[in-house]
Amino acid sequence: MKAIRFDRYGPPEVLQLRDVAAPAVGDDEMRVRVRAASVNPLDWHFMRGMPYLVRVQAGLSRPRASARRLGADMAGIVEAVGRDVTGFRPGDEVFGGREDRGTLAEYVTIHRDGAALTKPASLTFEQAASVPVAAITALQALRDKGRIQPGQNVLVNGASGGVGTFAVQIAKALGAKVTGVCSTPNVEMVASIGADQVIDYTRQDFARARREYDLVIDIAGNRTVTETRRVLVPKGVLVAVGGPDKGPWVGPLSRLATMVVLSPAVSQRMVGFLSHQNKDDLAVLCELLATGKVTPVIDRTYPLSAAGEAIGYLERGHARGKVIVTV
Repeated sequence: MKAIRFDRYGPPEVLQLRDVAAPAVGDDEMRVRVRAASVNPLDWHFMRGMPYLVRVQAGLSRPRASARRLGADMAGIVEAVGRDVTGFRPGDEVFGGREDRGTLAEYVTIHRDGAALTKPASLTFEQAASVPVAAITALQALRDKGRIQPGQNVLVNGASGGVGTFAVQIAKALGAKVTGVCSTPNVEMVASIGADQVIDYTRQDFARARREYDLVIDIAGNRTVTETRRVLVPKGVLVAVGGPDKGPWVGPLSRLATMVVLSPAVSQRMVGFLSHQNKDDLAVLCELLATGKVTPVIDRTYPLSAAGEAIGYLERGHARGKVIVTV
């Protein structure tokens, strides 16, 4: 099969489309013919081995063999199932992901307990592939970390990106009043997916807004923690999702460290987290997708042979919604 692999850290040019053996199907696995996958910040972090903290997991000077594949979510067609797998059969259209990566390939295996479900019939493969990582991150940030409640005022900083477009829609579906922050070209799009108010950060500084938000989902991380928390009500919550590159060693984790230091001294709750793909949350999203309350926003699609270009485009930070790789 064809698959994206890399042997050294570096820019997108290190990625190669190679012929590799198709994965064998274990008794508790199913093999999926991938039709589409999406790219996420995790991909370029592992590709570059940056921040250096990534290399503790992936390999210090070069990526270990198990870390030389990319892609964490996909949609496709079940080709074969192991004897212990129930609920799926060859020909089923499915979507989901692997936390150990490898979906930028023609075939991938998914464990029977893995984060994979039948694809909603209303979604294309490209739309379904955009969901697992970004939408689960948005859901867990709002529901689990932010403890969102109907009627609350929620601000999403970075509302036009992959996680942000899902966060705006999921917050609306959960009954919140949503303000999205984005740049001028994306204002109309963010409004079209349900934001009650859109702040163009090139014209207005959201950090100077009134102290009125119960919950801030900060994806962009383009203001300091101190500046961001000023817009929260006294008992509000700041949830940091990812963040800007703050140096080669810990990268986005520097913001989390700041939050940990400040938390004991302020009335607001400040949390950062890494999402965890699971079947239960994917099922919650399935219902939102099937009812039309959430619709994936796709910026561009690239063929598998141009996966490096897709990751490079995402890395530049201007993607509107999700970037998809078709297989």
